[in-house]
Amino acid sequence: MTKYIFVTGGVTSSLGKGIIAASLAKLLQAKGFTVTIQKLDPYINIDPGTMNPYEHGECYVTEDGAETDLDLGHYERFLGTPTSRANNVTTGKIYQTVIEKERRGEYLGKTVQVIPHITDEIRRRIQLLEREGFNIIITEIGGTVGDIESLPYLEAIRQMQRDLGKPNCLVIHLTLIINLKSAGELKTKATQHSVKELQTSGIQPDILVCRTERPIDMDTRRKIAQFCNVEVRAVIEAMDADSIYQVPILMLHERLDSVVISKMSLPDKQEPNLKKWKSFLERIKNPSREVRIGLVGKYNELPDAYKSIYEAFIHAGAVHDCKVVVESVHSEQLERTDVARRLENLDAILVAPGFGDRGIKGKLEAIKYVRENNIPFFGICLGLQCAVVEFARNVLELKGANSTEMNPDAPHPVIHLMDEQKNVVNKGGTMRLGAYECKLKKDSKAIEAYEKKHIRERHRHRYEINSDYIEQLAKKGLKATGVNPESGLVEIMELENHPWFLGVQFHPEYKSTVENPHPLFIAFVKAALDYKVKKSLIHAKEVNVN
Repeated sequence: MTKYIFVTGGVTSSLGKGIIAASLAKLLQAKGFTVTIQKLDPYINIDPGTMNPYEHGECYVTEDGAETDLDLGHYERFLGTPTSRANNVTTGKIYQTVIEKERRGEYLGKTVQVIPHITDEIRRRIQLLEREGFNIIITEIGGTVGDIESLPYLEAIRQMQRDLGKPNCLVIHLTLIINLKSAGELKTKATQHSVKELQTSGIQPDILVCRTERPIDMDTRRKIAQFCNVEVRAVIEAMDADSIYQVPILMLHERLDSVVISKMSLPDKQEPNLKKWKSFLERIKNPSREVRIGLVGKYNELPDAYKSIYEAFIHAGAVHDCKVVVESVHSEQLERTDVARRLENLDAILVAPGFGDRGIKGKLEAIKYVRENNIPFFGICLGLQCAVVEFARNVLELKGANSTEMNPDAPHPVIHLMDEQKNVVNKGGTMRLGAYECKLKKDSKAIEAYEKKHIRERHRHRYEINSDYIEQLAKKGLKATGVNPESGLVEIMELENHPWFLGVQFHPEYKSTVENPHPLFIAFVKAALDYKVKKSLIHAKEVNVN
């Protein structure tokens, strides 16, 4: 029988429920269990696809084309297995489904209510993943206990606990132990109130994971256990960590996996095999070298807006025993400063994905600078499109070349709306989404990185490179080296006679994981390292001459 673990949060948001869920899943996976994680989000949006990054951070995309919460990225990076649209459920999806059933008459004239109809649909969604044969399904509940919008989810959990029984249904509550520095002690009252709030919903947590800045002594653990009605061994310390990738090891030391296995009557057959994980941690903790890569975007004050890119750099850096220092470069600020002075100390530039014309001028200036100075360049989605616009304007000398997203009346629309998007009215879930095939051309940087001819990558866009200009671009050196075999859509472009200048229409960052870093990020970091060495040699030569 499939076992269910629910992760709730209290006291405050942003405690790291997703990282705790992913860390536990990693430990259970390393013990030989098949595990998946899903996220239940209480907001009424159908998905985060139409939400501003200032509201939600990154919108993550799954293989099957679902626009989801960024925590699914953590799930995939930790477990190394893909998620799907079944792994992210919002209140909007729940109510949409129930209302559609009511409109079809499926409730046979009954009054439709939160209980049982909404809670039944929540339970159905939670148990959908059963059919895929997982031993354990971990479900993270978004928000904080006490939020009005979370109440139906808590009621659904209560019902599942009642129906499935204790060994098959377990609740982990993540809470905060406050470090009151003026008093020099840890305060547990907020945790007690958080658990009490959960208990008013009819749910008694089985395990408490306590975020803390300082170690929790045994007396404090006993106090928490006594007042929150849990076993002392079920009070788990979650110290602040330098890296999210250290959390599974911290949870292993706290025996979170063993407590879970014991409480769920699961066979504890083996010690978790974390050899690769620990090797990765050692490499990111003690790198032998360093490169500085500029991330040019317009949401740079929001690290979560480019979360998967930052993590992909960590994965790729570990491959080269290298610390990748990602320097945030706000594209709007580039419009008001000396681009050369701002970028000259960097070893490579990545131009980030995005939508809209804000900050575009700065991105174009950055691309022009790296193109002319042979600095490694990586463009993702809009980053590729900006590279095409810049090249068309400054090399092909096509005056007014632009994307029709920025200027619908551009005299040279080198980037234009995809044919299937021209009659689209609704914005949510209507882009080109999910994984598509791409065939790579021989003697390209792309095929050198992937080491294979056919790949599948995830997309999220409406605009594409205008095929009418492909030949002109190629004659001047900007060539299509990756093409969708069915639609002919250009997926990758590279600039010949440049050390490393590559743009992709897809989002490679979504598929980078700890144990399988993305090949393009590996190749890009290598290019940055090579450029840094070259710079050092040139500088040394100049010093000797002087």
